Amino acid sequence: MRHVVEWIFLVPAIGGSIYVVLCLLAVLRFRMRRERAARHRFVSWPPVTVLKPVHGLEKNQQENLRSTCIQDYPEFQVVFSVQERDDPVIPLLREIQAEFGSDRVTVAIETFRPGTNGKINNMTGGILHARHEILVISDSDVRLRPDYLKTIVAPLADPETGCVCTLYKAACAETWFEKMELLTLNADFMSSVVFAHMFRASKFCLGATAALRRSTLEEIGGLKALADYLVEDYEMGRRIWTSGKRIVIVPYMIDTVVDLKTPSQWWNHQVYWDQNTRAARPFAFFATAIIRSTPFALLHALVRRADPIGLGVLAVVLLLRLTTAAFILAYGFRDREGLKSLALLPFRDLAALASWFLAFVKRTTIWRGSEFILTRDGRLVARVIR
Repeated sequence: MRHVVEWIFLVPAIGGSIYVVLCLLAVLRFRMRRERAARHRFVSWPPVTVLKPVHGLEKNQQENLRSTCIQDYPEFQVVFSVQERDDPVIPLLREIQAEFGSDRVTVAIETFRPGTNGKINNMTGGILHARHEILVISDSDVRLRPDYLKTIVAPLADPETGCVCTLYKAACAETWFEKMELLTLNADFMSSVVFAHMFRASKFCLGATAALRRSTLEEIGGLKALADYLVEDYEMGRRIWTSGKRIVIVPYMIDTVVDLKTPSQWWNHQVYWDQNTRAARPFAFFATAIIRSTPFALLHALVRRADPIGLGVLAVVLLLRLTTAAFILAYGFRDREGLKSLALLPFRDLAALASWFLAFVKRTTIWRGSEFILTRDGRLVARVIR
């Protein structure tokens, strides 16, 4: 019986080690494509509206929001949308609007509740103020370089392209739990996204930043059709892909600023991420349980009572995990922050297996401080406390 248990733990340890090598190869191959604004067939750059839903105050917020307004692009509009008139971020938005002018920056204060997804509710008010056919959805915590708009809009010159996304990495992590969050995104999630994309398995949008035509959004039912989904970006991508249009991920990296106040906030977010995967891609969710090489190698060593073979397997698995992650961070994503936090990666991997299990058994999720029930098809239902 003991030998059976050993193999049960050894197989995912080996499988996970093979997977991280494949992810490294995929990332390096992806990065070989030049990171620049792609060639386009537009006669001239089309005007663009950037939808930027904002809620409350965040770390480095002024710098992040201003970066959207200083794009090297001929004509674009930025719509900052908020839902409450007493939102503390409004004075900052007014300040940015005064700096760049009302032709460039629109502050939309609208209260809409078409569903339970707060981001979609927020954008529903913002899109009413959008003046242009090309829409770019951009989260409030991302920091953009001036060539961002040209890079993400260029592939839309092809009428067969339905949605364009960029990669993103976490930045500005200060506390240990923010560094754990950074490693989750930079050393795990993003490399898996690239792996799926390179092997033609990506049929989803990356919600931090995406570009599409307004007509494409309307063809899939508009924002209202996405308003009850936990993973609205995946559902949007799935509908666009099902309609026959392509999803493009350009080899371009932006930063998303990590802003976590407490360890419990970090932990809830880890579980939330895994619930996202379970809701959007059940097969991928279950597959992640058997590619966690570090925790299974540790369990294998414990079953073998820390004998030389068990410890040897653990050492090899850890070395391979840390080495591949270091190459992904250094050469794939140019991420110095991640390299400095690399010693935390084994602990993050152990925590990841625990958060996976919670996401498997838990049927509620927390978003912006509110609790929701997660249905089997990935929809959110507001939890009523009686």
